[in-house]
Amino acid sequence: MAQEPVTLETERLRLRPWRERDRPPFAALNADAAVMEWFPFCLDTAQSDTLAGRIEQRMADNGWGMWAVEVPGVADFIGFVGLNDASEQLGYQAIEVGWRLAREHWGQGYAPEAAVASLTYGFDILGVAEIVAFTPTGNLKSRRVMEKIGMTHDAARDFDHPRIPPDSPLLRHVLYAIERESFARTRSGD
Repeated sequence: MAQEPVTLETERLRLRPWRERDRPPFAALNADAAVMEWFPFCLDTAQSDTLAGRIEQRMADNGWGMWAVEVPGVADFIGFVGLNDASEQLGYQAIEVGWRLAREHWGQGYAPEAAVASLTYGFDILGVAEIVAFTPTGNLKSRRVMEKIGMTHDAARDFDHPRIPPDSPLLRHVLYAIERESFARTRSGD
């Protein structure tokens, strides 16, 4: 049953449903080798549009997902941040928080700000007990974002990503996690 997609607001950002006009800048960031460094390959326009369509459909089905991120007054679309069902990749029921931003918007704290809004939604509205994030072992930038938002590395759950070729240096992924209670403590300052 379709759900009306939710929009989240932070101090500087709007996490919103996707629009058709988001596709060209999304294709540009998916074609950027720096943005896609920790993925097996860059996406061409058709592959990027297919991914956008899947994201849009999940959001239409659930009312939440990988939100398009805009910086009001600065940029209409800088990438996506949000929540995704990661059960297929992990082999057990799990919700992940993830992000992919255009390179010109890195280093401004947008990923952690939007990720915290996504975690808040996941814990407070969806009622999930734990949210995870994962990335190839060497992706230190994403790992720093995970740590900034209060997640901790759970080395016992590191894994070989099932969609990555076995001979790829990107095969091994680290898994970070945060539980609802831990996130609530970080928000209250305890």
